[in-house]
Amino acid sequence: MLTGEVRNKIDRIWFDIWAGGITNPLTVIEQLTYLMFIRSLDEKELENESFEALSGVEMPKIFPQDEDGQDMRWSKFKTKDARIIYDIVGTKVFPFIKTMNRDNMTAFTRYMQDAMFLVPTPQVLQKMITGLDELYEHDIKDLDMQGDLYEYMLGKLASAGQNGQFRTPKHIRDLMVRLLAPTPNDKIVDPACGTAGFLVSSAEYIREKYESEMTGEQWEHFAGEMFSGYDTDRTMLRLSAMNLMLHSISQPHIDYVDSVSRQNNIASAYDIVLANPPFTGTVDAESINDNLRTITDTKKTELLFVALFLRILRKGGRCACIVPDGVLFGSTKAHKSLRKELVENHQLQAVISLPSGVFKPYAGVSTAILIFTKTGAGGTDKVWFYDMKADGYSLDDKRSPIAANDIPDIIARYHALEVEADRLPTEQSFLVDKSAIEANDYDLSINRYKEVVYEKVEYDKPEVIMNRLDQLNLDIASKTEELRGLLGE
Repeated sequence: MLTGEVRNKIDRIWFDIWAGGITNPLTVIEQLTYLMFIRSLDEKELENESFEALSGVEMPKIFPQDEDGQDMRWSKFKTKDARIIYDIVGTKVFPFIKTMNRDNMTAFTRYMQDAMFLVPTPQVLQKMITGLDELYEHDIKDLDMQGDLYEYMLGKLASAGQNGQFRTPKHIRDLMVRLLAPTPNDKIVDPACGTAGFLVSSAEYIREKYESEMTGEQWEHFAGEMFSGYDTDRTMLRLSAMNLMLHSISQPHIDYVDSVSRQNNIASAYDIVLANPPFTGTVDAESINDNLRTITDTKKTELLFVALFLRILRKGGRCACIVPDGVLFGSTKAHKSLRKELVENHQLQAVISLPSGVFKPYAGVSTAILIFTKTGAGGTDKVWFYDMKADGYSLDDKRSPIAANDIPDIIARYHALEVEADRLPTEQSFLVDKSAIEANDYDLSINRYKEVVYEKVEYDKPEVIMNRLDQLNLDIASKTEELRGLLGE
């Protein structure tokens, strides 16, 4: 975890960039990401040189071996004059990393072709380099801390994109990962990956739970094949590739794909889907993949993505996804057909209602987590509903930490659903028979099944209340006369 001191250092770097004229948080993170990558290349080169010196085995070189090539290394240019640094980074290093051999490098380099160097002045660039170098030299001790640093920066993205995407809070991502409990052999995907938060949370969970017992083959799988992500925003793809790289995942499948379009024909490929797909907007009807429209004939992205999750999962594969409440009770034919598909043809396990402030300050939309398993042959018997009231943070724009937190209870109860059988619909969580859901037109909103207990309140008789009002009026008149007397004196 990052200390307050490290956060303050990051904030100072951020302020220097902001004061220099870059005020868009996404641009700030992008430019810092490039510098972090440039530094990581030099770190890798230094490791290779050290290994070569000790072993005598010749290692591949990242940078050209001539004087110009060596000048591009972070360790060589970082102490030079600001104007010289600016010239080296802008005219040499940046063009170099944009044209690096993509076949032999990380996923991040694949998305550098259209990257732009936007640091406005030599002074701002020098402050960014000095600030990052100080962090790495004195504060960032390992990959976990690098990941935490990047997460902290990504947390400053406080505005949703044009397509309705916004970051899912880390504690909500971690909750969803713990509900599905992935293993080192799974293939995990987020088809609307943004900054790859769900993939990072999955990686952290697997390392925490299985690190000491994983085989070499499983580690190889972890570094590449295990994690896949798709997005239509190349900036997000750069950020997500960098985020994963900082968590030891050097070759993830991060690709530019319009997930619900005809260009995406992936099917039955993954064991786990974790996602928070776009909630707003529609897509061009002509571009929608036909096999999604057979499940839900719509242009609404939130419905199409759930249909996509079913298609890309293998049989027995599981999904935890966030959906707006409208998916749960929407009355259109498309809404109903999707819910019927989940309940009748697959195994819908849980609907966890989230409080409406969870995504503040991005949005105040009411949402829920759906958890289901792809079977193709039904299997829904009872569906578990949970009414989350608190997530450990205040539900206003500040999202300050508070004591109330249902997340531990949700995880414990979900992994022991047999204990929930005797819970009543008046309680915070309970099971609902499939037959009841079918009878309610496949409505999945918790309020359809939750029973509210009303307390009986005894009121005084009307004449007693009227007498009380008369007495109050007399008291007011008396005080008014007393006040007039004081003013007359």
